[in-house]
Amino acid sequence: MSVKVEMLIVQRLAALDAITDLGSQFLLSICLGNAFAWMIVTILRNRATVLMLQKRLPNFKVVPAIPVFGSTYHFKDLSAEGLFTTFIGLHKLYGKTLITQSLFNFPSLHVCDAKVIAQIMQARTVEKTIIYDFMTPWLGTGLIVSTGSKWTQRRKIITPAFHFKILEDFLVIMNHQSDVLIEKLKTSANGTDCNIYNHVTYCALDIIAESAMSVKLNTQQHPNSEYVLAVKEMTDIILKRLFSLFREYKWAFQFTKAHRRQRELVKVIHDFAYKVISDRKKQLYSDAQEQQRAQKQLAEEDVYGKRRMTLLDLLLNVTMDGKPLSDSEIREEVDTFMFTGHDSTTSSISFTAYHLSRDASIQQRVYDEILAIVGPDAKTVELTYGTLQKLKYLEMVIKETLRINPPVPVIGRRSAGDMVIDGVTIPKGLDFFLVIYSLHNDPELYPEPTRFDPERFSEEALVKRPPYSYMPFSAGSRNCIGQRYAMLEVKTVLVKLLANYQLLPCEASNQLRLKTDMTLKPVNGVFVKLVRR
Repeated sequence: MSVKVEMLIVQRLAALDAITDLGSQFLLSICLGNAFAWMIVTILRNRATVLMLQKRLPNFKVVPAIPVFGSTYHFKDLSAEGLFTTFIGLHKLYGKTLITQSLFNFPSLHVCDAKVIAQIMQARTVEKTIIYDFMTPWLGTGLIVSTGSKWTQRRKIITPAFHFKILEDFLVIMNHQSDVLIEKLKTSANGTDCNIYNHVTYCALDIIAESAMSVKLNTQQHPNSEYVLAVKEMTDIILKRLFSLFREYKWAFQFTKAHRRQRELVKVIHDFAYKVISDRKKQLYSDAQEQQRAQKQLAEEDVYGKRRMTLLDLLLNVTMDGKPLSDSEIREEVDTFMFTGHDSTTSSISFTAYHLSRDASIQQRVYDEILAIVGPDAKTVELTYGTLQKLKYLEMVIKETLRINPPVPVIGRRSAGDMVIDGVTIPKGLDFFLVIYSLHNDPELYPEPTRFDPERFSEEALVKRPPYSYMPFSAGSRNCIGQRYAMLEVKTVLVKLLANYQLLPCEASNQLRLKTDMTLKPVNGVFVKLVRR
């Protein structure tokens, strides 16, 4: 090939490269132009919605926002504690009913006004909001996340597991595991600061595993924190997604490091649940005779008899549309109840102990009630359902704890169709965040809200309080199915704890600091001093 021909080819290729570069730049310019145009249109559309809401809902205050980033610039401290403090602080600064804006000024409504919450909870065209979408990789579409007919079917299946006669049987387990906790705490009853939160976590985990799943984990005796730590980190990821700039754009999450970590955590949690299911199957179907007897009991609907019928037993034996539930469908409910059954009760028990340690007179009154009703052998006596129901002042103490420190500080709802708030029609697709923590700490409803006062829940006080002003277990048809179970467990552990130990306050450096993910938690633990009685 001649030199001229080679030079010509090189020139042609160079020209082609130049044309290609120009084409690439042109396409990139078009893509960037379209993206910019989409962003501008989205911002203008969302801003128009904000202005419409502001006009229609004059009682709702617009939290200051900037273009593109909306109200997110308020959240400068991205720690779990910082996010919670800022989130709650918005209501202190701007009012009980707020309009906030996320990325590209997408609006949401934040509410801690009892009258408005009542309207939202009673609306027929309402569904769960985006935070529950973030829970799906972990909990699937179990009872917390599911909607429509699936939720109705699951709720119907699970309800018998929380009948009061079944709860009476569970007390054997609650008593035993509480006794294990009391024994373990002896080494901490030496006058030094004790973080009881971790101890109570393992106790609550053993109780829910054995009572609801019929599986003995023995984590109090042989702590295995892999599951607990995985749940803790998983809920932290969900929290940060909720406050992320890209909250409304779920597809963007798959490109993050957090997404890769979430997959690892979900595997740990799901493997744990599948092991629970597998272990229970082996127990139930160890031989054909036992299996036949279990099926006969279910067929006769004798779920309230002497044989303890747990939640997992019901799920393993039930059929829907003529077919048994698959392991993955059962796992959804196991994951749901293993999480909710230990996480919220742990906080409730620990927070109650904390508040009692700081008020000797209230603690003494609870102790006197225990001695009067349970008896002088309260340290070792087997607590019964009837006995626990008589502890009215202890119940008031627990309810006051749940007011100051509600297990679920925020719940979400979304308008599924046109709904009416304050006489105004709200369009479909708007997210509502019902801030239970701020509702429960509203000085208009609860004067001096930071003061621990169980008398707020006396019969006289209750009749004066408006509806939807107290909802630690949510409210309406989708309230917490396990709230009676939780109250029974909290009472059992606290009676054992107070019968055996006097609770004293710790140093100022160990004051209670709060954060939230899906439930309210302490930042560094819950510290008390234990003195053996």
